Amino acid sequence: MAIAWFIVVGVLCAAGGFGVAYLVTRKQKTDLAKEAAIKVEAMLAEARAEEKDILLRAKDEALKIRTAVEQEAREARNEYQRAERRLAQKEENIDRKLEAIERREKSLAAKEQEADEAKAELERLRQEEIKELERVSAMNRDEAKAQLLQAVETEIRAEANKRVRDIEFETKEEAEAKARKIIALAIQKYASDQVSESSVSVVPLPSEDMKGRIIGREGRNIRALEAATGVDLIIDDTPDTVILSGFDPVRREIARQALTKLIVDGRIHPARIEELVAKARIEVDNVMREEAEKAALEAKVHGLSPDLIKAVGRLHFRTSYSQNVLRHSVEMAALAATMAHELGADVNIARRGAFLHDIGKGVSYEVEGPHAIIGGEIAKRLGESKAVVHAIKAHHGEEEPETVEALIVAAADAISAARPGARRENLETYAKRLEALENIANSFPGVDRSFAIQAGREVRIIVKPDEVDDLAAARLARDIVKQIQENLSYPGQIKVMVLRETRAVEFAK
Repeated sequence: MAIAWFIVVGVLCAAGGFGVAYLVTRKQKTDLAKEAAIKVEAMLAEARAEEKDILLRAKDEALKIRTAVEQEAREARNEYQRAERRLAQKEENIDRKLEAIERREKSLAAKEQEADEAKAELERLRQEEIKELERVSAMNRDEAKAQLLQAVETEIRAEANKRVRDIEFETKEEAEAKARKIIALAIQKYASDQVSESSVSVVPLPSEDMKGRIIGREGRNIRALEAATGVDLIIDDTPDTVILSGFDPVRREIARQALTKLIVDGRIHPARIEELVAKARIEVDNVMREEAEKAALEAKVHGLSPDLIKAVGRLHFRTSYSQNVLRHSVEMAALAATMAHELGADVNIARRGAFLHDIGKGVSYEVEGPHAIIGGEIAKRLGESKAVVHAIKAHHGEEEPETVEALIVAAADAISAARPGARRENLETYAKRLEALENIANSFPGVDRSFAIQAGREVRIIVKPDEVDDLAAARLARDIVKQIQENLSYPGQIKVMVLRETRAVEFAK
């Protein structure tokens, strides 16, 4: 019973606790609901305030946008109105221009009609004038045309001759000025002394008795010396002197050295002569090699083969018109190099061709043919380039020059040979050359007389004016130059001047 009571009491206590808890919880929920309602009201009030603020800002922005749009619209309307006004002005200007063009077209049409009428009138007058001219001159149109053409042709021919002379004069002036400048520069940069030698060598003797010892018993010594050297010994009445004569300068030098040593030694007999001639030949070969090497070094020509050095060395004892050929070659190398540099040509080829151009003269007594061709063949055989070989062969015109370097070598040869003091020739050769020049000039038709002046470096030819006109005078000068080049041998160059003078003479009585 007590247990049941305890159970009932426990249940009632639990129910009361639940009721109290329910009431407390409900109250709390009611309070929370009130607080939430208050917060919601506050949030709604804030939201409505923000909404009003947003609406106000939106209205302000809309007002600004509307104001801007209206401003742009007004500006666009103004621009449109201005464009309409400009367009209207342009249309008005175009209308005025069209009216002016129409008036001008009408004026041009009227003038064109007047011109056509004037042209027709001129043609009519021209036909009448032609008929009148034919009547007065007693010639028809074809005859008058032929006469007019002949007169025009004569006038044009005279004008053409004058123009040809002017062009030729201008071209020559420019070419000569440039050539003078280059040649002067080349000569200024190089000027060498010339060594003049004769074709004979003179050996002094200590006494007249030495002549008999040189001749020997029954002439065996002199014959042995001549046989060993290939040189003629001339022993005449000239006191204390023996003359060695020979075309080959190398042989002559060998004979001179051998004879000088024989005179000093005093033992003159055939065996000793052969011994000393052999030694002299070796010494002369050494001298030629040394001189060739010094000349090549001075001329700045390198890489020559030993055989080519030997060929060059022979020029040391060779002279041409009393001009030493080896010194002439060294001078030419400098001149050709200077001109090649000024003209933009190959300096090495020009220098090498000029230095080797006369090597054929060293063997010209042994080989037949022009020394230029001989020298070219020697250079070719000893390994020189085709350009150098061609420059050697063409420096005297045996081959037609095909390169600038070949022309430079030929020009340098003429400069070196023609400058004052470089060469000499005897009086007889000089007189014959002048006579030959005048004979060549006088052989042409229309030549009145000719004069060789300036030591044969210029020929002045006076022609008959009624037989040779101006154009023919220019052709005559070229023909005479060609004839001189083909028939004469001369150092340097020769100037040919043709003079034509017309004189009209009347006498007042």
